[in-house]
Amino acid sequence: MNLEQLRGFAEVAAVGHFTRAAERLHLAQPSLSRQIRSLESELGVDLFHRARGNVSLTAAGERLLPIARRMLSDAETAAAEMAELAGLTRGRIRLGAPPTLCTSLVAEVLAKYHASYPGIEIEVMERGSRSLITALLEGVLDLALIVTSVSSGARAVLEREPILSERLVVVSSAERPDPFGGASSVTLRGLAEVPQMMFPESYDLRSAVDAAFRAEGLTPLVAVEGAEMDAALSFTKRGIGVAVVPAMVATERSQLRATPLQDLTRTVSLARRSDMAPTHASASLQATIREVADLLTAPGAALSPLVSRVG
Repeated sequence: MNLEQLRGFAEVAAVGHFTRAAERLHLAQPSLSRQIRSLESELGVDLFHRARGNVSLTAAGERLLPIARRMLSDAETAAAEMAELAGLTRGRIRLGAPPTLCTSLVAEVLAKYHASYPGIEIEVMERGSRSLITALLEGVLDLALIVTSVSSGARAVLEREPILSERLVVVSSAERPDPFGGASSVTLRGLAEVPQMMFPESYDLRSAVDAAFRAEGLTPLVAVEGAEMDAALSFTKRGIGVAVVPAMVATERSQLRATPLQDLTRTVSLARRSDMAPTHASASLQATIREVADLLTAPGAALSPLVSRVG
């Protein structure tokens, strides 16, 4: 049994005539007759009473007709749903990103993407990069923006595309004296002497800064331990201490002063499972992420001295 047979059966039942049904279906009448005979053979019943100039349903045909109409309707609905997905008028994407990217790059990406594809729902998971990699491997996410390297075991399954390199900056209250005396940049040693907001240990940013301090044999002064990004920035505005953040987080925050941290950068990568073909929606989101990365790193862009394109 196939949809063409059911469509032919339903049309003959509707008009009560094989020739007129064939004309409406743009088929030759013998072809339609063969479809119906084949369907009757497969089902093992006669579907029509055939008399000269008159075709009517048998009891079996009457039972099949509402089922056939329902199946044809479901097929049309399925085709329409798939067309909507292919045309990016409906769908859902699961995107993961660390907190420091959710307040910067991801916000720009979502604004641009939603303007082009308002019918696509985006579910955002805000976690550290290692948790996001696990979520990708488990199929919980379609895409993730990560800021850490991928282990050798995951590398065989994940496709990782570096999209930009970003400098780390030290933010301090613009309403208070500059703790670094107006210097154009600050060293780790200079930073270690100023009270800081320390993010939770689950933050990739915290891990990177801690590792840099250890490598230099330095122990930083801690003003507040374990503050999430929004809280840490709020505390910093009030002059409680300074915070190390990515350059994109510091942009457009007039109450904060940003001083580049010497020799510390991070690479933002787009990751997805290599063994799963991207949907139309996720492919278009990947393209939007690359477009936003190009805009942020274009010559003359506000962040171009601190953010550069990779790949």
